[in-house]
Amino acid sequence: MAFLPPSPLRPALFAPKFPSHTQVRHATLIKRPKRPYTFTQLITLSDGSTFLHRTTSPMPIYRSTKDTRNNALWNPSSQKLLNVEEDEMGRLKAFRNRFGRGWDAEAAEAAEEEEGDGDAGRNWLTFVAQAAEKQQPQDGMFDMISGFASRDALSKEEAKITSNKASGKTENAKKK
Repeated sequence: MAFLPPSPLRPALFAPKFPSHTQVRHATLIKRPKRPYTFTQLITLSDGSTFLHRTTSPMPIYRSTKDTRNNALWNPSSQKLLNVEEDEMGRLKAFRNRFGRGWDAEAAEAAEEEEGDGDAGRNWLTFVAQAAEKQQPQDGMFDMISGFASRDALSKEEAKITSNKASGKTENAKKK
């Protein structure tokens, strides 16, 4: 047979009837999730209460020194936890050395006066109380805000009373 020139109906190269490469899909590898071994642990809180817990820690007993029972953040009304100066390992002192006492806005001026005295063993709460006594009668920001709020509420009540008196209504007539 004679070689025919390529045409739109006939490609220039003839594809073989049986391809030499066949497509094969291998199984995908599915990794199993890692499930670490867990131990049963008895946790003892600072107040003596205990509970069991499943954890990856191999320690059979864990004694908590800081938890919700002895932390002032979780128990702000507790009288035992009010002493702020009792900090472990001097963290509060390190914070004050690094950042100063400027974060305490109420007693900032008194702190500058007291720095020259060198009485470092004094309790912080007594220091703040003495600074508040020495401070002039100036309201703190929260006192000022609460004062404005109570003043606004009082003026609204007075406005209601005067409008009721002007219209002739009494409180007994409103209730009926």
